[in-house]
Amino acid sequence: METKDFNTTVLINAAPQKVFNGINNVRGWWSKNIDGSTEQLQSEFVYRDKYLTVTIRITQLTPQKIVWEVVESHNTFFGDKYEKEWDGTQMIFELTEKEGKTEVTFTHLGLVPQFECFNVCSNSWDFFITESLKNLIETGKGNDISKDEIPIPHLYS
Repeated sequence: METKDFNTTVLINAAPQKVFNGINNVRGWWSKNIDGSTEQLQSEFVYRDKYLTVTIRITQLTPQKIVWEVVESHNTFFGDKYEKEWDGTQMIFELTEKEGKTEVTFTHLGLVPQFECFNVCSNSWDFFITESLKNLIETGKGNDISKDEIPIPHLYS
């Protein structure tokens, strides 16, 4: 049975410190509807959209690696049976300098093909990491979402 965690990689035209700062600016590339600190080790923040509420704790915060752990989640897109799929999963950002640019490898550890949300969630993460985060760092403008938007509507149709 396939148990591969979701991951994606993007090469960003910026120094590692700028990329590190960009990742921590979660409101700039994921959503303005974030409550709490996204820049301090052991702090917690809450992300909300129309279908998902997730409480995340920052468990590692170094210039080379950022790790978020999902403390609690409520995903109503697929119904009550799958509401807690993200609980205990981790989002890992690994930064590697490559010829004046920074490669970011993002892994959602625990987001596996057996999850009901795997396709929608992995497509969403791919968009937010390879497009929105990259755009925020390289141009100063990410593709973040507001509270009332459905993230990446075409993925939900």
